[in-house]
Amino acid sequence: MPDLSDTAPDFTLPAGQGHEITLSALRPAPVVLFFYPRDDTPGCTKESIGFSELMPAFEQAGVQVVGVSKDSISSHEKFATKRNLTVPLLSDEHGQVCEDYGVWKEKNMYGKTYMGIERTTFLIDGNGRIARVWRKVKVPGHMEEVLEAARAL
Repeated sequence: MPDLSDTAPDFTLPAGQGHEITLSALRPAPVVLFFYPRDDTPGCTKESIGFSELMPAFEQAGVQVVGVSKDSISSHEKFATKRNLTVPLLSDEHGQVCEDYGVWKEKNMYGKTYMGIERTTFLIDGNGRIARVWRKVKVPGHMEEVLEAARAL
């Protein structure tokens, strides 16, 4: 599990429409990498819409933003179309990137234990180092906090 000032684990994941995104290829731009549990669920929808609405501000600051979940590209495309999302959503169907970033965790809901993605955001600087980590993210106000931190890089 990477921590502050560690080099962010590199990856290449499908981004839909036959495209792939490689994290290291986004350099020297800083990157906001947010992991979310599932497409089209209430918290994930609010988070994805929030990042999409702030994309112009992130772009103005020279910051790339990408979301990752274990959902399929097909699911991402339906979700993005339904919610008019502009943030790229990457598919980690095999879960390797989730494992590399330490976000695949045992969770508990209503007394039932299961494995799932812990909502986590990483801010990666232009050199590929982790500048900030938000774990167990609560969605309200989160995207604005990430934008402030990204502007400060």
